Amino acid sequence: MLTKKSPEISVGRITPQVEDNCVRQIPLGTKGTFTLHVQPEHLANRFKDAILPQVLATPVMILIMENAALNAMRPFLDAGESAVGTAVDVRHFAATPVGHEVCATAEVINVEEKRVDFKVTASDGIEEIGSGTHQRIVIDLRSFNERLAKKRSY
Repeated sequence: MLTKKSPEISVGRITPQVEDNCVRQIPLGTKGTFTLHVQPEHLANRFKDAILPQVLATPVMILIMENAALNAMRPFLDAGESAVGTAVDVRHFAATPVGHEVCATAEVINVEEKRVDFKVTASDGIEEIGSGTHQRIVIDLRSFNERLAKKRSY
């Protein structure tokens, strides 16, 4: 599960379902980043509707933020685990044209059981273009895929 053994840091815990019953931790303040070079397929007028301007689409900015959060968690996940997004609350307040690099940063602000909350921001190298919060839940891939298989059979 989420792990970073550090005796001097006492933070929220994630209790994994592992055979050795060890408790793993992710420190508050842990950060991850993700960068995307904006291409035509990332623009609102191509991604959503031709009537929209040629600027980075909001869902793509959110994708960049979610990837930054996943990158923050990645070193703390055990084999057979992943983390899925469960909540996003962001504002997109500046336009970014094709050709710019958008970099998102996600910082762990709360850990409770399997839930990890992040403060997220995105910048295009000129200005901050978005900010907000994001939440991810640690999942066991085997049981997740079993539930998904049952759903597919309906």
